[in-house]
Amino acid sequence: MHGVPDVSSRPVDAVLFDFHGTLAQVEDPVAWVLAAAGACGHDLDRAKATVLADRLVTAGRAGGPLPHRVPPHLAEHWAERDLYAHAHRAAYTGLAATVPTEVEGLADALYDRLLGPAGWLPYADTEETLRSLHGSGVKVGVVSNVGFDIRPHFAAWGFDALVDAFALSFEVGRTKPDPAIFLRACGMLGVDPENTLMVGDSQADAGAVQAGCAALVLPAAGPGRPNGLSATLALTSR
Repeated sequence: MHGVPDVSSRPVDAVLFDFHGTLAQVEDPVAWVLAAAGACGHDLDRAKATVLADRLVTAGRAGGPLPHRVPPHLAEHWAERDLYAHAHRAAYTGLAATVPTEVEGLADALYDRLLGPAGWLPYADTEETLRSLHGSGVKVGVVSNVGFDIRPHFAAWGFDALVDAFALSFEVGRTKPDPAIFLRACGMLGVDPENTLMVGDSQADAGAVQAGCAALVLPAAGPGRPNGLSATLALTSR
C-alpha cells in the first residue's frame, strides 16, 4: 500500500475508486475498431482492423497509453481534456483523425464507443468488491479524471446502487492528483479523509495521501480479468 496514514490503525468508512484501470478497462483495440467501423457502415476484415488499431492506439486512444506526440493544433484541447467535455472529444477525435483511413466518420465513431458501456468491460472482481463494501456499510465513491459522464455505464452494469457518489474531473473542475478532487469526494460522502481509502492504478491516484487519505495502488489488468480488488476488502474488514 502506498502512503500514509495506515488504514490498519483506524476504521475505513469509505473507499474511493478510480474508474479506468481500476474498476473497468476499455475494450480490446481491434474489437473497438471493428465496432466503430461497423457503426459507419464498413465491414473491415480483421487484418486491416488490427493494423489500424495499432496506429490509433499509438496516436492516442482514450483509456489507452498516452500518445507519443500531441500535434500543436491539439495542444490546448489535450491540456484541458479532463476539465471540459468538448475538449475531451476534440482531443481524442483529433488524435484519431491523424491516422489515415478510408472509413468516413471513424474518429467520431471511435470516440462514441467510450460514451456507452459497450466500449468497456468491468474487471472480473469489480462487482463482488462493490457489493461486499456496500453490504458491510462502507461508502463508495468513484473519482475519475474523465471528460464524460460514466454514471450510465454503472447503471447499465447494475452497479449504480453500489456507488454513493461520483467525483468526475470535468464536473468538479479539478483533476487528480490535486487534493481538492479527493476532498470533494469525501465531502460528497460525508466522511473524514483520514478514514478513507483511495484505490487506483497510478501515481495520480496516490495523490490522495495529500488530502489525508490512505492509498492502495494496483496495476491495471487486461479487459475483463481480475484486478486484485479483493485486497480492498481485507483492508476494510470490520
